[in-house]
Amino acid sequence: MNSEYVKQALAKVGNANVLVNLISRRVRQLTSGGGNSRPLIDQPGTMGMADIALLELIEGKMGFEANLEAEEEIQPATKKRRGR
Repeated sequence: MNSEYVKQALAKVGNANVLVNLISRRVRQLTSGGGNSRPLIDQPGTMGMADIALLELIEGKMGFEANLEAEEEIQPATKKRRGR
């Protein structure tokens, strides 16, 4: 995996955990052979799937959407006690 691509993608995403999830999901898509398995960039034959996914993100061919509202709505569940 090209470290320069990782730095550029991390600067775009801003969070290493989000970057790992984005890239791993895209690599799974690329290797699955399904409908989304075609690379969105022109790549040399020697480029690995992770580098392809990173370049797609860097070039804006692949995006992501952060759902911050979902985190705010999550609250711990409380158990109700049964009367004895």
